[in-house]
Amino acid sequence: MKKMKTRRIIGYAILALVLIFLLWIGYLYFILPRIPVPEIKVESTMERMERGKYLANHVTVCIDCHSTREWAKFSGPVTPGTEGKGGERFDQKMGFPGTFYSSNITPYNLANWTDGEIYRAITSGVGKGNRPLFPVMPYVYYGKLDTEDIYSIIAYIRSLRPIASKTPESKADFPMNLILHVIPSPAKPETKPFRSDTVEYGKYLVTAAGCIECHTQVKNGRIIIDLAFSGGREFQMPDGLLYSPNITPDNETGIGLWTRNAFLGRFKTYDPSTYTPQEVKKGDLMTIMPWTMYAGMDTADLVSVYDYLKTLNPVSNKVVRWIPAR
Repeated sequence: MKKMKTRRIIGYAILALVLIFLLWIGYLYFILPRIPVPEIKVESTMERMERGKYLANHVTVCIDCHSTREWAKFSGPVTPGTEGKGGERFDQKMGFPGTFYSSNITPYNLANWTDGEIYRAITSGVGKGNRPLFPVMPYVYYGKLDTEDIYSIIAYIRSLRPIASKTPESKADFPMNLILHVIPSPAKPETKPFRSDTVEYGKYLVTAAGCIECHTQVKNGRIIIDLAFSGGREFQMPDGLLYSPNITPDNETGIGLWTRNAFLGRFKTYDPSTYTPQEVKKGDLMTIMPWTMYAGMDTADLVSVYDYLKTLNPVSNKVVRWIPAR
C-alpha cells in the first residue's frame, strides 16, 4: 500500500509539473509579448517624409532589407521598383534559427495597420496580432531613436508606391519559436542630439544604423560586448565566408590611422550617382554591406560617424575579410 501511495504521489507531482510547464508554454505563446499599441496619428508633412526617406534609405536602411537585392552584383544593390516590397530571406544557411522573410512595408500591406501598430513593430518588435518579430530587424536599436525620427519613417513608408506582393510566413526553429516571445521590449526613445555635437550625433547615427550588430562577433546569438565594433562576425555567402572589418580606432587592425577624408572616401566611392555595381564573379569578394545606400548619407553625418568611432575603445583584432569557397 505504501508503495502504491508513493507512486501515486510521484504521479501527481509529475502531472503537476507537466501542467505547470504547459501553462508556462501557453503563457509564452499566447500572452507574450505584452506591449500595448500606442494611440498615435502621424501627420505626413513634407518635412517628415523627406527626413524619413533619408533615414530609411541611408541610415536605418529599412529599404535595404525590405526590397529585392541584386545579389549577382557587388554589395547586393536594391532592384529599382521593388522598394518596400519585402521577401528577402534569412535562413539557417546564414546562421539564423529559422527561416525569416522581410515583410512588405508598402501601403499595399500596411493599409490596415494603424500608425501605432507600425510604431510598435519598428521600436519594439511586435507585429500585427501581437506577433513577435525576429530581431534581424534591429528594433532594439530603433527603439532608442528620437520619436520624431520614427514618425518620419512612418510618414515615408506610408508614401511608398503600393506593391502587390505577399511574402511567405516566417518560421522560427525550436526553441527560438518560444524564446522569440520574450525578446520584444517597450521603446525607450532618446532625444536626438544637436548635429553640432558631432560625437554624440555620430553615436546616435551609429545606433540608428545598428553598426554594432554586423561589426561584432556573436556567441549563442548575442554580441560579445567586450569585442564591440572590432569586426570578425562571420557571414556565409554563396561563394565564400565574409568577415566584417574592425572599425574600432586600433592603429594596426582597425581604423586608428584612417584620416577623416579616407573614411569619407571609402563611402563616397560607392555614390550611386557615379558608381555602377559590378557583376561578382565566382570566388570574388562579396559583401552584405549596402554600400550604395550608406554612400548617400550626408557628408556631415558621415563626419559625425567618424568622430564617434574614433572615441571607441580600440580593440586589436586582425580580420581576414574574405575566404573564397573551395
